[in-house]
Amino acid sequence: MATAPSVSYSMTVRLEVPASGTAVSQLTTAVESSGGSVTGLDVTASGHEKLRIDVTIAASSTAHADEIVGKLRTIEGVVLGKVSDRTFLMHLGGKIEMASKHPIRNRDDLSMVYTPGVARVCMAIAENPEDARRLTIKRNSVAVVTDGSAVLGLGNIGPKAALPVMEGKAALFKRFAGIDAWPICLDTQDSDEIVAIVKAIAPGFAGINLEDISAPRCFEIEARLREALDVPVFHDDQHGTAIVVLAALTNALRVVGKNVGDVRVVMSGAGAAGTAILKLLLAAGVKHAVVADIHGVVHAGRDDLNGGAESGEQAAALRWIADNTNPEGITGTLGDAVRGADVFIGVSAPNVLGADDVAAMADGAIVFALANPDPEVDPAIARQTAAVVATGRSDFPNQINNVLVFPGVFRGLLDAQSRTVNTEMMLAAATALADVVREDELNPNYIIPSVFNDKVAGAVAGAVSSAAKAAGVTATASSSAATGGDAA
Repeated sequence: MATAPSVSYSMTVRLEVPASGTAVSQLTTAVESSGGSVTGLDVTASGHEKLRIDVTIAASSTAHADEIVGKLRTIEGVVLGKVSDRTFLMHLGGKIEMASKHPIRNRDDLSMVYTPGVARVCMAIAENPEDARRLTIKRNSVAVVTDGSAVLGLGNIGPKAALPVMEGKAALFKRFAGIDAWPICLDTQDSDEIVAIVKAIAPGFAGINLEDISAPRCFEIEARLREALDVPVFHDDQHGTAIVVLAALTNALRVVGKNVGDVRVVMSGAGAAGTAILKLLLAAGVKHAVVADIHGVVHAGRDDLNGGAESGEQAAALRWIADNTNPEGITGTLGDAVRGADVFIGVSAPNVLGADDVAAMADGAIVFALANPDPEVDPAIARQTAAVVATGRSDFPNQINNVLVFPGVFRGLLDAQSRTVNTEMMLAAATALADVVREDELNPNYIIPSVFNDKVAGAVAGAVSSAAKAAGVTATASSSAATGGDAA
């Protein structure tokens, strides 16, 4: 699938050109004839004979950007200066920082913020540990923990290379929910070590967001941490994806006039995201689901359900899928499974379906092709016969994006001082997110709100907080002898 020029591959090129003549129009022509797009042209210095111009250009890849720069070098009379990758510039020195909430202007401020005054607060927390939620940053802090083993679209790149993603995640927590999130990149991929480290750092956080940890290890790590900790542990790659998929499916079914309990859902992908989506869909009332992986449809007769070439953990995960799906006993390929299906959800690999596969689905078909950057089926092709199409990309309608979910989910968990996160809270989050799209707004190209819709985080947070309180899993109110209320 051809990729259009994108701000992700934008650059600013500094050029000197003759003050008279056609050099400027030649620049634009050279960029556009190479398939790029000029998004800005600024004169930064001017003289009688020369102009200095900063040209901002969108390309479709790094190689494409290099090709465009090469074309600019060939224009007569143009001197090429500095070429700046705008994405790399945004990451220079990192994207987040710590800032003090109180100015430290004099000795009195220093005595209260730090020694000796801080000792009184320390002793209050020592006497009543729950006061840490009220008197420290803990009450608004989330650890974003990764081992860099399964970074979206990049794979096992390790903790240092994963850090820019974790920084971005932390920035989104702050932007959309006002949460202070801290990237924690661990230089180990041993499950026991990861569990021990997260348990050891947990006292400083009110929530743990696991991120980009490979399956099936992520299942065990999350389960053990949920059992061990008194703060919610949420693996966003699993549950954030599941919540936003369920919200989008809820509205897509409203568009096509079908009920969740009647539709047949076919999924491509049996990893962390696929398994979590499946479990939440079953909890929401889906009764007819079929899952396919690289080896074809998962069914009770497959040899690898009892180990074989698969690890014990992966075989167990596949057995669970086989036991809880595919009531018709379908075998064969993904293409066989989608024939006559109402819904396709892909969290797997590019181009696993073609136009004929989508055309063979039921009338009013729903296609969620979420592999990124290249989906399971070209959305333009899927739209020829499917009623509703969604992707993980920002350049097509109906983007399924986890940023719609995780800020609001954690805002609700922190506001309720929840000690855990459960299926009821995730179902509540999905319902709230779906309901942000009003009935008069709903159509095949708008089943999920924009990530910049200012109603999203608040709606999700309120639903999660209410569900946490209803479940009785919130922290007991502090009985500290320190001054009461959040004003302290």
